[in-house]
Amino acid sequence: MSRTVEAERWLDVVKTEYLSTFIKDGGSSVKFAVTSEETRPQLLDAVEGLGYELGYLCLRLDSKTVRVHLPQEIFFELARQIDWLALARRAVLGLAKERGYSVERIEPDDDVLVFEAIAAANGLERSFVVGEVRKAIQDRVSKSPEMLRDFREAMRYLCLEEITDQDHPLLLWLRGEARVSAVRDFSIYTRVDRTTARYFIESTLRWVLAAGYTGTALLLDNARVTVPRNPKDGFRYFTKAMATDHYELLREFVDDVDRLAGLFLLVATGEGLLEDQRGTRGFSIYEALKTRVMDDVRDRKHANPVASLVRLQ
Repeated sequence: MSRTVEAERWLDVVKTEYLSTFIKDGGSSVKFAVTSEETRPQLLDAVEGLGYELGYLCLRLDSKTVRVHLPQEIFFELARQIDWLALARRAVLGLAKERGYSVERIEPDDDVLVFEAIAAANGLERSFVVGEVRKAIQDRVSKSPEMLRDFREAMRYLCLEEITDQDHPLLLWLRGEARVSAVRDFSIYTRVDRTTARYFIESTLRWVLAAGYTGTALLLDNARVTVPRNPKDGFRYFTKAMATDHYELLREFVDDVDRLAGLFLLVATGEGLLEDQRGTRGFSIYEALKTRVMDDVRDRKHANPVASLVRLQ
């Protein structure tokens, strides 16, 4: 793969063909961008800037510090970055607005009691507003078949109870800092593990949309996975088995893209991903991913900026 795409041109394609249109309309896409170690941070910053500009929730993962070969660890890291209380407030405000309440001056990112704020803005009693919005929360959240049942129960509680404690058992459970036994009083019985994490990720993407975001921009720097020998520099090292697990996880994202509502997943990586010599950590060790992201038909002179995998200059 010798042809390259100018980074500015590729970013323009990402904005116009994906973030502004396809993803905004509910689609999802997984893109791989091969960059140098020096330019990778700037690329991730640029895509993150586009995401914020267009109303996306932007989340970042770095394989230097996150065990990206384990789906539950990916979910836990995302959960640590997400302000679940603000998401709940956004969802409540959206439902209240649908019912004709004035909510324009209420900021969901402020640490406010949202039902009290809605009541005050509309000259009503808090109990009346809660009663009016409660049924909408039950219908829109508790009965949504697109989200895992236990995830729905957690979001319903966060919406209705307006908790303010960041160390609440529900938030600790979402972040992987508490066992499922800590949340059984909330009718939650599912452990977040290798098997269930993907469903929690899918549910989170749905919830982000329900909270009024355009979608989710998930930016993953996985260059560390491709390092073949342990540099012993204090960052994570991935064995060949771990790298294979990581590539399998990425393959699942690619295959399940139709289930991942409103997601733009960028895997920013280095040349090590493309290496196929023995002993490397390139994706040749997991042929199923390689065949999914490499173009079967290529122009001899020009690189395709909308390809699943591009090399940026």
